[in-house]
Amino acid sequence: MAQLTTKTSKIKPDGARALSWGALLIAGLCALPMLAVLLAAVSGGTETVEHLVDTVLEGYTRTTLTLVCLVALGTFAIGVGAAWLVTMTRFPGVRIFEVALVLPLAFPAYVLAYAYTHVLDHPGIVQTSLRALTGWGPRDYWFPDIRSLGGAALMLVLVLYPYVYLLARAAFLQQSGTTFLAARALGSSPWAAFFKVSLPLARPAIAGGVLLAVMETIADFGTVAYFGVQTFATGIYTSWFSLFDRVGAAQLALCLLSFALLLAMLERLQRGDAKYHDPSRRAKVAPPLQLKGGKAALAVLLCAVPVLFGAALPIIVLFAMGLGSEQNLLSERYLGFIQNSATLASIAAIVTVCAAICIGFFQRMKTSRVSQAAAYVARLGYAVPGGVIAVGLMVPFATFDNALDAWMRSTFDISTGLLITGSIWLLIIAYMVRFLAAALGAYEGGQAMVHVNMDAASRSLGQGPIGTLRRVHLPILAPSLLTALLIVFVDVMKELPATLIMRPFNFDTLAVQAYRLASDERLEGAAVPSLVIVAMGLLPVILICRQVGRR
Repeated sequence: MAQLTTKTSKIKPDGARALSWGALLIAGLCALPMLAVLLAAVSGGTETVEHLVDTVLEGYTRTTLTLVCLVALGTFAIGVGAAWLVTMTRFPGVRIFEVALVLPLAFPAYVLAYAYTHVLDHPGIVQTSLRALTGWGPRDYWFPDIRSLGGAALMLVLVLYPYVYLLARAAFLQQSGTTFLAARALGSSPWAAFFKVSLPLARPAIAGGVLLAVMETIADFGTVAYFGVQTFATGIYTSWFSLFDRVGAAQLALCLLSFALLLAMLERLQRGDAKYHDPSRRAKVAPPLQLKGGKAALAVLLCAVPVLFGAALPIIVLFAMGLGSEQNLLSERYLGFIQNSATLASIAAIVTVCAAICIGFFQRMKTSRVSQAAAYVARLGYAVPGGVIAVGLMVPFATFDNALDAWMRSTFDISTGLLITGSIWLLIIAYMVRFLAAALGAYEGGQAMVHVNMDAASRSLGQGPIGTLRRVHLPILAPSLLTALLIVFVDVMKELPATLIMRPFNFDTLAVQAYRLASDERLEGAAVPSLVIVAMGLLPVILICRQVGRR
């Protein structure tokens, strides 16, 4: 006892105060873009608002809402249907499909847009072959236009349905089969039991997946910009760069921000405090339905279609396009693109995961309204599109740089120029704000395995908060932190609007190069950087597939 008392008396607050201030600073940086957009939009007066209302606001609203509805319906149908088939039925290849259905998550939607435009556009192989076989001229037939609102929705559905699939499948796996078997015993068919029992029980998870897909939809810029679909995301970029209307961009960003935060609130409300409890201690697993003949063939077809069109076919098309291009992946220029992308993604991943550790451990160390609010604000960044974050950071930091430069000129006759605006570090902050929620989710998922008694034991042995974090938490959380690093790394590789707006001068990435070549209709050239982005995206997807396989 005397020895224990001696050790306990040596406990020192090793950086707890610094950790708390760091967490609050991170939360403040996450809130800054939203506050800056609000202030810039309000201070711009009503003239710009009236002009937007008279010209483009109605069209942006209608197009964005239509796109959101189409993507929500498409991801729901494919994600829930595929999750139910691979979880509750058995057919040839089901074990392969339960993993393969996740693969489209590695693709940015704009990469699919480049691939399918190359195939389905007027000069593409499909229409060229059709004209050669029939002898028709360009005006003798009708063919669906891939560069349309429907085409953009299709591209987004193909890459976003895995959000719904993963959450729905997890919900179906966690359900006890007791209620499903009870419905079957009362005379319901398997499909009727699914709609009456399994689907309502999985509703919160499915709704969460659909809302994630919707938030990614309103944040998308590359796909809609390439297809010429006028949404709020394209309007913000056009106002900022083409029209040089900062106030108009801020007011459009405020509209999009309001919609994104509304979706985030709906996601939180639909979860609420609802819980499902199975009163039976003898929970049974529902026996899977054995599909045979035509039903088995139909199940294989339904699962194969999203994998084929969301992953397999785009890879084949992009590879064929890349072989026919004049882009040299090993040239000094392309090695520079890869280095820039890898540098940005690596630094952003490390900074974001460190921020997630700071926020998450602060919330565990000091459970209070302040820590809860800091964690909530940090999660809001995922609901804010990259273009909004870019505008929200550029406005205050540009104001600061200009004010500092003016003061230095008048006082010391020295021009400081733009110290922060246009720097790589401001872009890193934007990435951190955008993807902190993903890293925080992975960190908190691993932190749940660290029992509170471990913290108490660490304190009794003389360790302070930082010592407990370094010696107890981090070794246990290593797999979760690695997952967070990979997820943020790939998200940064795919991020386009924030990179386009905020990147330093003459500092291009693979995503920017792919967008630039595609904008010039050099699709074969755009395939090369797109393939590298996809290859990088496969890393976390393979990790997710391993987790699915273990489950």
